[in-house]
Amino acid sequence: MSVVIRLMRAGAKKRPFYRMVAADSRRQRDGRFLEILGHYNPIAKPYELVVHKDKVVTWLSKGAQPSEQVASLLRSLNIPLYQTSAAPVGDKPAKAPAKKAAVRRKPRPLSARKVRKRAAKKAAKKVAAK
Repeated sequence: MSVVIRLMRAGAKKRPFYRMVAADSRRQRDGRFLEILGHYNPIAKPYELVVHKDKVVTWLSKGAQPSEQVASLLRSLNIPLYQTSAAPVGDKPAKAPAKKAAVRRKPRPLSARKVRKRAAKKAAKKVAAK
């Protein structure tokens, strides 16, 4: 299950109000969610943004992906969107793991009908070439 941090719309018609939630990416926008992480009110002047920073950082460290709008809002609060692993001083950076060579699958055997059809096509080409 991949988790996404997104805005869930609430409020009345023409009066949007959004909850920032952690939800399964396969769920609909206003559907079931895992946890409420804050809220955003774009109607208030200036806009109102309340975020539970510790909850957001916890979800991000677990691999949750923020939506574009949530990422923008989190950047405005200087919340890091990714985990940085600090390497010890003096150590060489680790090498990237070597890529595995692509393994080609053996093609499936053709059905008898396809074999006959291909043979007929080949024969027709030979006749046309003469």
